[in-house]
Amino acid sequence: MNSRQHQLQAFERLLDIMDDLREKCPWDKKQTMQTLRHLTIEETYELGDAILDNDLNEVKKELGDLLLHIVFYAKIGSETNDFDMADVCNEICEKLIHRHPHIYSDVVVKDEEEVKQNWEKLKLKEGKKSVLEGVPKSLPALVKASRIQDKVKGVGFDWEESHQVWDKVQEELEELQVEVEAGNQDKIEAEFGDVLFSMINYARFLNVNPEDALERTNKKFIKRFQYLESKAGELGKPLMDMTLAEMDVFWEEAKRLPNK
Repeated sequence: MNSRQHQLQAFERLLDIMDDLREKCPWDKKQTMQTLRHLTIEETYELGDAILDNDLNEVKKELGDLLLHIVFYAKIGSETNDFDMADVCNEICEKLIHRHPHIYSDVVVKDEEEVKQNWEKLKLKEGKKSVLEGVPKSLPALVKASRIQDKVKGVGFDWEESHQVWDKVQEELEELQVEVEAGNQDKIEAEFGDVLFSMINYARFLNVNPEDALERTNKKFIKRFQYLESKAGELGKPLMDMTLAEMDVFWEEAKRLPNK
């Protein structure tokens, strides 16, 4: 692997290239934080896909794309004299030192869970009014629910045993069924949300990341359905002209194939 000196040289090279692009490239010159925002989100999801696929070469490439965006934002910040790359780096360094007193001070912790609890306590001491302030409003709902539950766990608001959480899931399912039978759409939606929230909570007790679990299922479904489409194509028969029983034959075949 590269030495620390070579790593720093590579980072300096990226900063220099960013300076050139911002000065000479018509597209790069026009960009603002607002125009970059949706592209940054897209790059983050692409990195997430590469991680789930365990494609380390692609992870490397996507990390570069994301790093470019960070450097881009810092460059824009420097042009308005608000902050530059050094400010960004120093800010996170100071935060990490402050939030890890068991490393940089004399605090003693017994395990990972106590580290997380101390982290949330320190955030409140820094002026946060709620432990939930750190959960971005624009997060996808499933990810947001997971982060909310993780945050409140850090201050002790949590179930003690996994079976208690499963009981809650069962309770929410029963409440959902009551509203389904009553036909009240607004209450059905509310209870369905409660079921999902409880299932995400249960996933946490099983040490399962619900976002990753669902995305694995999405990828599995896509592969199997595309196999079904390819088989229908070989028969020269559109899917809409096939019966469900005919489609199910190929679906079961797909399930038996490696990596399907």
